[in-house]
Amino acid sequence: MIANILSIAGSDPSGGAGIQADLKTFSARGTYGMAAMTALTAQNTRGVTGVHEVPSAFVSEQITAIFDDVSVSAIKIGMIANANIAVTIADCLRHHVEVPVVLDPVMVAKGGHRLLPEDAVEALKEHLLPLAALLTPNLPEAAALLDEDVATDRDTMIAQAQALRGLGPQAVLLKGGHLDGEDCPDLLVTAEGHQWLEGKRIETENTHGTGCTLSSAIAAEIGKGLSLSDAATEAKTYVADAIAASDALAVGSGHGPTHHFHAFWP
Repeated sequence: MIANILSIAGSDPSGGAGIQADLKTFSARGTYGMAAMTALTAQNTRGVTGVHEVPSAFVSEQITAIFDDVSVSAIKIGMIANANIAVTIADCLRHHVEVPVVLDPVMVAKGGHRLLPEDAVEALKEHLLPLAALLTPNLPEAAALLDEDVATDRDTMIAQAQALRGLGPQAVLLKGGHLDGEDCPDLLVTAEGHQWLEGKRIETENTHGTGCTLSSAIAAEIGKGLSLSDAATEAKTYVADAIAASDALAVGSGHGPTHHFHAFWP
């Protein structure tokens, strides 16, 4: 059967990030996508101009409606908007601990707009990290979660990923795209040790929604039955190819989106 994957995240009307990117990714990876919305944003490739948060009770109602009717193979959590929503999501998912959760701690938009207040960061750490099969922060997000300086080398990445795993998630994929240099390495840390997922940096401005896309691709692959290591490897290749093909799109004048359907469109 085709896997059913649920995204719990915010909306991006320009289609490059958030729930829109998640649903495109789920489809591109051969799974059936569903979404429970936490926030509406007004944004485009140049930045975020407004956020309208969904009442936490209605977030709960959306999630409950899905689980009451549909078998969920995996969950991706993105933008949670505020502390109440973080607690609400955790309360809902504690009834479904058998479903693997990929948690992407969306804290700052590509253009620099902060998407998560301090109390929500604490709620995320206390309530959602222990439920995560995988946490997928970038380097600034990892530093913010740990209240440390942003990692600038691989040794610090290993130390921070291990420290993040100590906060509750079963595994951490620390994304190294903010490192200097031509390489773009990601680090997967599990109970068994660590694994580097190597990659070359692709020179393009079209990187809007790459974090959403990567975490969604991992959730889709886990839902299809892949191991965490294989899912992360497949997802990283998919995102790299989507970025490499992004210049075929003409969307906006800022950080454009990746090409989610590069393998299907001529």
